[in-house]
Amino acid sequence: MTTVVSSLTDQQRLRQVFGTFPSGVVAVAALVSAAPVGLVASSFTSVSLDPPLVSFCIAHTSTTWPTLRTAPRLGVSILSGAQERAGRQLAGRAADRFADLSWRTTEDGAVLLEQASGWFETSIEQEVRAGDHDIVVLRVRDLDAHHDVTPLVFHASQFRRLE
Repeated sequence: MTTVVSSLTDQQRLRQVFGTFPSGVVAVAALVSAAPVGLVASSFTSVSLDPPLVSFCIAHTSTTWPTLRTAPRLGVSILSGAQERAGRQLAGRAADRFADLSWRTTEDGAVLLEQASGWFETSIEQEVRAGDHDIVVLRVRDLDAHHDVTPLVFHASQFRRLE
């Protein structure tokens, strides 16, 4: 039996069911015209070990992605349980999303948040149009992790911490 999600009610139900699957939260950021630009994604996943690839999905309605995608390198910071405020701030529409956040840049302009549980310096490998989103495949150029730092999780439309 095939069900087509077409009505607004069906889309809301689909979002609710998607929300039952917990996912990690990442900040994707870079310097663009000497200023940090970033967004938050909960659709981050590993793709390949050889070559080293990761991905995230971004809505076609994003106003940040068209600017961010012009950067030669993107930083992907895996947010820690202590970075819920940073996640909300980077997901918001404030003019300076990086106000009061601790961050650093790599030599090639990737922006990485301090206190993240892990990070990747990446470049865009491929973008695939998929429905109302694009799947962005990133090639990993450098990485590190703090395995003793608990990650932030997105579940049922809320940020949560692992206990």
